[in-house]
Amino acid sequence: MRRARVVYSGSYHHVTNRGLEGKRIFLGDKSKSYFLNLLNEKSKKLKIRLLGYCVMDNHYHLILQNSSGKLSEFMRQLNGHYGIIYRKKEGKKGYVFQGRYKSTLIQEGPYLRMSIIYILLNPVKAGLVESPYDYKWSSIGEYFVDSKKSIVDKVFVEDIFQSRSVFDELIVEWSGKDLPVKRTRFGPIIGGEDFKEEAIKKYDRRKSNNESKRMRKQDYVFNPADAVIEEFEKNKGLKLKKINVNTLKGKRLRSELLVLLKDKTGLTYKEIIGYPIFRSLKYSSLGHLYQRAKSRME
Repeated sequence: MRRARVVYSGSYHHVTNRGLEGKRIFLGDKSKSYFLNLLNEKSKKLKIRLLGYCVMDNHYHLILQNSSGKLSEFMRQLNGHYGIIYRKKEGKKGYVFQGRYKSTLIQEGPYLRMSIIYILLNPVKAGLVESPYDYKWSSIGEYFVDSKKSIVDKVFVEDIFQSRSVFDELIVEWSGKDLPVKRTRFGPIIGGEDFKEEAIKKYDRRKSNNESKRMRKQDYVFNPADAVIEEFEKNKGLKLKKINVNTLKGKRLRSELLVLLKDKTGLTYKEIIGYPIFRSLKYSSLGHLYQRAKSRME
């Protein structure tokens, strides 16, 4: 009998899976590149926020946020579609991955930072490179650079670390260390005791509501952006075009709308900045505005 996992909308996870019997499943650059293309495609399609990745020869690591509540479907499609191509290319049958993927629940803040750093150091730990920056098949080269070519939510991650210097300091600090994983009755977690208790409560509440086998419908479906904006205008008693973003009140209303659009509709920052009320902002500033507004609203 499979153990139920604690998975809820907005939760962070360290996800990993390896080849059956530890065998190589990423046989070269082409297969790794294909897997990353799939990862990019599926994360955008199912609106799963990807924060970091590292693809090795016989396994992979992902740090992601279950931003749409569709983590299980995302993993099913990612592993399933890669497995089809692998079997076709190698002329093999049967399983490609060693069973069900492993998922560790992560508390945001310092624990999320250390989890991202940990997976990026995986090639160093394996003796493949001396510096994680020398490894081609991880997301380390996508942070704190001007290039817009990225499959991770780099703005979100950069906001977590605040600066390249802090990021590099943690790379040095965490070299050779393991994650402080705690074992619980519902699976592993990375976090403090308060987070452990909070996660257990969420697990028990869902189970008591007979939702352990089927997540609530709203966990799977985003709201249409137009509906979110209409509700926002109704609650505030004014239209977006009437908001003066040159005033403190107007800026706060705009930031509040940013949070609602990001959380309730699953829109990317690139899509959000297309709305007139956000066009005067820099794309690179949206992540910082989101975090500050989110903290204020909570």
